[in-house]
Amino acid sequence: MQLTLLKAKIHRATVTRSEQHYEGSVAIDGRLLDIAGIHENEQIHVWNVDNGERFVTYAIRAEENSGTISVNGAAALRVQPGHLVIIAAWAQVDAAEAAHFQPTLVYVDSHNHLTHTNCSIPKQAA
Repeated sequence: MQLTLLKAKIHRATVTRSEQHYEGSVAIDGRLLDIAGIHENEQIHVWNVDNGERFVTYAIRAEENSGTISVNGAAALRVQPGHLVIIAAWAQVDAAEAAHFQPTLVYVDSHNHLTHTNCSIPKQAA
């Protein structure tokens, strides 16, 4: 059996640009892609914290250490600069691997610079 598990996420990144007429999808600071283990052209899910919009697209590489999170094309209609987004990528793993699989969680500040990473989501308090 194959399971789809969270591979990586960039948590609460700030959208720096939205370019409706630009070819491509979400341009992400290359350093953040590398840290998260997200590949250029890999499918990503984007969740807008500010308005609840969700969409599936693919990652493109922006300049390293630029802080860029640019949502392009039709998806640009779902965000505005300044909105917070969560960017997630998924992995297909077999059931045996799922028992010890850990995602890469990347946390950033308001300028999309790395603050820290983790490999487990904090437990939610009751």
